[in-house]
Amino acid sequence: MKQANLEGPGTISIREVPVPEPSKGQVVVKIHTALTCGTDLKAYERGHSLIPMPGPFGHEYSGIVAAAGQGVEGFREGDAVMGVHSAPCRACSYCSKGLHNLCEHIMEDKALGAFAEYLLLPSHVVEQNLYLKPDTISFAEAALLEPLACVVHPYASLHLEKIQSALVLGAGPIGLLHVAYLTLHRIDVLASDFSPSRLSAAKDMGAVDTSLPSKLESILSDTAIAPGVDLVVECTGQQSVWEQSVNYVRRGGRVILFGGCPGGTEVRLDAGRLHYDELMLLGSFHYTPRDVESAFDHLKRNSMGLSRLISGEFSLMDIEKAFALLGNGEGIKYAIRP
Repeated sequence: MKQANLEGPGTISIREVPVPEPSKGQVVVKIHTALTCGTDLKAYERGHSLIPMPGPFGHEYSGIVAAAGQGVEGFREGDAVMGVHSAPCRACSYCSKGLHNLCEHIMEDKALGAFAEYLLLPSHVVEQNLYLKPDTISFAEAALLEPLACVVHPYASLHLEKIQSALVLGAGPIGLLHVAYLTLHRIDVLASDFSPSRLSAAKDMGAVDTSLPSKLESILSDTAIAPGVDLVVECTGQQSVWEQSVNYVRRGGRVILFGGCPGGTEVRLDAGRLHYDELMLLGSFHYTPRDVESAFDHLKRNSMGLSRLISGEFSLMDIEKAFALLGNGEGIKYAIRP
């Protein structure tokens, strides 16, 4: 089979490797659609600690079950499926506390390699985070399960019914998913980004208004949403934006720090605002099986219009063209179809 291999920053090769055979509890998926994401782009441009190089990559996928190992229940050859690339061990100290996204082993045995003709899924992923694809959604929409699960995760601890207004900082693929999710819950969303095309996409996803970063403070001084929004969602992973994020939220508001900064980054925040305005800062990492189930339910209802996030498609042999476009700021997500 053909498999895209990330040899190093800026270099992808297409290798011929054996089609995997499933062991007990495992499933081999014939990939129909794999999607690019921001993590893939970071890895392609400069490397990423969670994507070893050289090696296969890609983790947003949907496809058809090609083979199921002994003991697999609920899936058989020919089934259309959608899933994610990781699952918790259910045995470590964090899992025992229900913190499945922080599982000590969650990144040790994950299914990287969706940019290929076939993908082998470990048994714990099959058992917890693989779903039959409904006929009502396309394979491309089904491949959005993983990023949507990440987006759903932080909202499990918030009371969305008490939030009327939100600001999403960064209108890339993840920011746009936040816009769609918050809009679905009838929250007025303002999106901010440097890119006019991304701001236009945010409007398409339901944002009531958009802004360049330089115009944010003047827009937020408008009496309709003054003095600040109920919720700020930081999706850029930039130190300066993390520091600015608390400036836009009202007293008693919430800030989700979703965009990951490089390890060792230090940020300075206004202690007076945090203390006297009783702000809540919420970090967000990965997802739990419950988040995956929630994301699946949202996709199954097909009520978010997420197909608008797919900017085009490429064959596996042309995968570098997709990353070249993303690197130039063109498009949101691309479908790779082996």
